[in-house]
Amino acid sequence: MTREEQVLERIAKARARKAKIKEQRITLSHGAGGKATHTLIEAVFLEAFRNPVLEQLEDGASLATDAGRLAFTTDSFVVSPLFFPGGDIGDLAVNGTVNDLAMCGARPLHLSAGFILEEGFPVADLQRIVASMAAAAQAAGVQIVTGDTKVVQRGKADGCYITTAGVGLLDRPMTLSAAAARPGDVVLVSGPIGDHGITVMLARGELDIEADIESDTAPLHEITAGLLDAVGDGVRLLRDATRGGVATICNEVAVASQVAVVLDENSVPVRPVVNGASELLGIDPLYVACEGRLVAVVAPDRADAALAALHAHPLGEGAAVIGTVKDDPPGLVLLRTAFGGTRIVDLLVGDPLPRIC
Repeated sequence: MTREEQVLERIAKARARKAKIKEQRITLSHGAGGKATHTLIEAVFLEAFRNPVLEQLEDGASLATDAGRLAFTTDSFVVSPLFFPGGDIGDLAVNGTVNDLAMCGARPLHLSAGFILEEGFPVADLQRIVASMAAAAQAAGVQIVTGDTKVVQRGKADGCYITTAGVGLLDRPMTLSAAAARPGDVVLVSGPIGDHGITVMLARGELDIEADIESDTAPLHEITAGLLDAVGDGVRLLRDATRGGVATICNEVAVASQVAVVLDENSVPVRPVVNGASELLGIDPLYVACEGRLVAVVAPDRADAALAALHAHPLGEGAAVIGTVKDDPPGLVLLRTAFGGTRIVDLLVGDPLPRIC
């Protein structure tokens, strides 16, 4: 075998092994959305809770009821700092939950909100967070209908954590899945990537870097509905590019569908300020989280219609085709670089930007 074939064979063998968590204690990497997260989910949670719905490992569960098909999702938010340019933990919690429902193809309806507060947390900050959540919920057309509050001793938390759950209605007779991609499909992103992760990282003030950038946190249900109306069952998959960024989504698609996802570096939209900050930090924007961007995989004959639908919405003005789906090598993401070469874009092991959502 050639050297390239040997590398691909080793990757295939490693991925085929049953997930097994080797660490004795949880690390920040287990929450990064990369390899450590996937191992934790498969070796601990999926192993214990295994069922046909959970095994799909989508952003939300699609549930059949007598009243119709529902989407159900849950999420937790531990972002640090709590307030950052363009948003805060409150609107991030609402938008993140709305977006998970939207990525299932659902119309978001109702949310729950659970708060874990640290003793000594300023009431004024809590009121500011709750007001932000209320405004975000109103903008997204959803209601926060139930919740819970717990207070822990001083030093046992970091101010405020929020856990949400959401329910939405699946109006369309279609199922979106990471396992639905086919060779020839086209990969699109709804706008410039990496804004949120870089904004939060710089807001911590630890790096003494200043940049004119804001989080892209936003509800994606309207742009998603427009895309589905225009393209219908030509949409194979929708994902919001949160933890692990665009690179992680593409890896999930490649593995679940046993296809190759080939990205074009020159086509991936990245703001110059994000690109510059990423270079200073030594990270790749493809792995940086967004909170108002979606990745779509669509049938090749519907790609133009999909791009036009994204461009028609204010959140999709910067949408672009960034890659295609191939049949070989299965399970891998490749990047055609600006220098004319090709490299593998694998899942991250570590966590370059912890606690960004």
